[in-house]
Amino acid sequence: MSSSEFCQCNIVHEDAVNRGKKELIEERSAEHVAMLFKVFGDPTRIKILHLLSIDEMCVCDISTVLGMTQSAISHQLSSLKQAGLVKNRKDGKVVYYTLDDEHVLTILNQGLDHITHK
Repeated sequence: MSSSEFCQCNIVHEDAVNRGKKELIEERSAEHVAMLFKVFGDPTRIKILHLLSIDEMCVCDISTVLGMTQSAISHQLSSLKQAGLVKNRKDGKVVYYTLDDEHVLTILNQGLDHITHK
């Protein structure tokens, strides 16, 4: 960062500071959001979420598309499920996965929109 990107004064804008203190996110909420984005921080999990935004899939389907072992996919799905990003349903011996809700799709789409925005 160049020095022009840093404040060159020692003036505290009390109105902004007071609003910031009043509206500051609670520590616990900040930690939960950070953990959520940490789960989004893995390219394989992003690919899985993207696939599940298209259609529900089982581990076999996902592993075939991504060219990964079923064990590796199961591990990633476990992380996604624990984070509340995917859910599953059982149909006989097959377990199908989908996105947990529309919020997950919104977050994924916002990320994709952001990286393609110029």
